[in-house]
Amino acid sequence: MVNNKTYNNVVNTLLRLGEYHEQISTISVGDIYDINLEKMEKFPLMHVNPTSVTTGDSQLTYNFQVFIMDMVSEKSDWQTKQHQLLTKLVDRENNEQEVFNQTLGICTDIISMLRHSSRQSIEGVNDINEPIYFTQDQFTIEPFQERFDNLCCGFVFNLGVLVQNDFQTCNIPASVRGAGY
Repeated sequence: MVNNKTYNNVVNTLLRLGEYHEQISTISVGDIYDINLEKMEKFPLMHVNPTSVTTGDSQLTYNFQVFIMDMVSEKSDWQTKQHQLLTKLVDRENNEQEVFNQTLGICTDIISMLRHSSRQSIEGVNDINEPIYFTQDQFTIEPFQERFDNLCCGFVFNLGVLVQNDFQTCNIPASVRGAGY
């Protein structure tokens, strides 16, 4: 028997991956407009936007947009000694390139954790090689910039999380009467 994963299971797993990632300070879920930038969230931020669920013969694919973002420092003193040596390559007025670099790395970390399933199958599972939540295919990770009270930038990617589902009919909360006439 398959232990069907619910929407709550999948969303909570994604949020937990963000929670345990040491570079992510804040996690949230919902529409992109639900990100509360006025409350001065701690950055970098991971936001999960649910988009759809598709069915297969024995699986469900939960589809999300995942945003990884950080605020850009627009102070001229942000640079380290190493960055000062690269003044022709880096805009001296802000750390936007560094923010893009860091957020792209976090995106590939999240994809890797789901692609290889090692992180979420270690605890509480008898077989550590059993993929509980999985992703496949290739990903396009797109940069974005938004000006709110401050400049915010990062990357967004579409993520499909595959889980087994046996589409069991034994425990459906419906009467046993037929639907036909």
